[in-house]
Amino acid sequence: MKKVLFVCMGNICRSPSAEAVMNKKILDKNLEKFLKTDSAGSIAYHEGEPADARMKKHAAKRGYNLTSIARKFVFDDFEHFDYIIAMDNSNYMDILTLDSKKKYRHKISLMTDYSQNGYKEVPDPYYGGNEGFELVLDILEESVNGLINRIMEEDEI
Repeated sequence: MKKVLFVCMGNICRSPSAEAVMNKKILDKNLEKFLKTDSAGSIAYHEGEPADARMKKHAAKRGYNLTSIARKFVFDDFEHFDYIIAMDNSNYMDILTLDSKKKYRHKISLMTDYSQNGYKEVPDPYYGGNEGFELVLDILEESVNGLINRIMEEDEI
């Protein structure tokens, strides 16, 4: 079983959405025996809180259920997960900083590395309007498809 961890800043918008999108696609493709997901934040500001209500609302319109509770990325996550996927360059650098011995660099990537949409990052919708939440979901849907395809190719699933 391959384990995927999605990381954004507070773990209340982007990373729980990525987790929900991937979980739905895992079920749709009958891959639940092969893939498991989780999400975390690079900071602990929202630790213990549910996903942002606005993000939940937009995700629900597309059939995604955001049920995760915010938590902070911890060093043990490097050992526990096969893929650690950052939503933006700031999250990516926060994760790399924890990997001071460069032992886990091969596990870390950006969400948009798996898409063809031209975006370099998944933008944080927290301070924006409705269109920001929709854009995040658009980017995540395409990126998750690419990520699943990459994992299936690399691990011959």
